[in-house]
Amino acid sequence: MAEMNATENPGSEQAAQPVSTKQPEAARPAGEAKELDRDARMWAMFCHLAGVGGLLPIVPVLGSIIAPLIIWQIKKDDFNFVDEQGKEAVNFQISVLIYAIVAGLMCFACAGFALLPAVYVLDVILLIIAAIKANDGRHYKYPLTIRFIK
Repeated sequence: MAEMNATENPGSEQAAQPVSTKQPEAARPAGEAKELDRDARMWAMFCHLAGVGGLLPIVPVLGSIIAPLIIWQIKKDDFNFVDEQGKEAVNFQISVLIYAIVAGLMCFACAGFALLPAVYVLDVILLIIAAIKANDGRHYKYPLTIRFIK
């Protein structure tokens, strides 16, 4: 309390320097860095949303892996953001497929009847969250994901 800043002391000759509340891009936590390129954000969002392909009756279960994989392979060399988010989307969809197979096998023990729908609901919810974050330009990492592609 005894100390006073230069802005509080009227007799001080020092000019008050404005304090910036913005953090430099490198000082932000890894999840808060933003991508500014509109095309990169759009394609990253499409990588995440392509996982819905496995839930459609037209495409078999592997459609949720193949669709993000195709988009990622086409655009990964053009945008680093799409490369990173495409890997995340493919890894998550492979993980969800494994979780769905395990839940399907657990149907024989009657526990799978509750787990299998929960896996797909969680898949859709996290997929939508990831697509929104990617469209905003934020880097997103799915929880419960096995990292097959690094």
